[in-house]
Amino acid sequence: MIDATPCATVRLTVNDRPTTVTPRPDETLVETLRRYGCADVKVGCGEGACGACTVAVDGVAVPSCLVLTACCDGCSIRTAAGLSGDPLARRIADALVEAGAIQCGFCAPGVLVTAWCLFSHTRNPDRETIQRELSGNLCRCGGSALMVEALAALA
Repeated sequence: MIDATPCATVRLTVNDRPTTVTPRPDETLVETLRRYGCADVKVGCGEGACGACTVAVDGVAVPSCLVLTACCDGCSIRTAAGLSGDPLARRIADALVEAGAIQCGFCAPGVLVTAWCLFSHTRNPDRETIQRELSGNLCRCGGSALMVEALAALA
């Protein structure tokens, strides 16, 4: 049986705002972020397969449903909302919208964070790299091919 009592405090910097949380031992990062008001981090499959909860942890895109908050002490977390003033994120978002790749919008925050991490670390990713990186972000509306096309045009 899992002990549900809170564990030690965890220091996080979420979208450039330092905060301290006291998560349950089994609490995932997506649960913590949602509890503290990050509505842009979507709860999808809970198994790391859909990408709806993707956030950047120290600059690396990760499905936050698979990461225990207790393991993130001292980490910098960036959600899609935390990218609002970033020029690269703006270019990515504009390209996705212009290509018609964003339809219902449920996957958009995770896709934006994934693409931002990719383009932050790889100056000109090729189509294969973009497709591989986005493979963990499922689009229920069928916009995945358009997303790859839009991002390939940015590279």
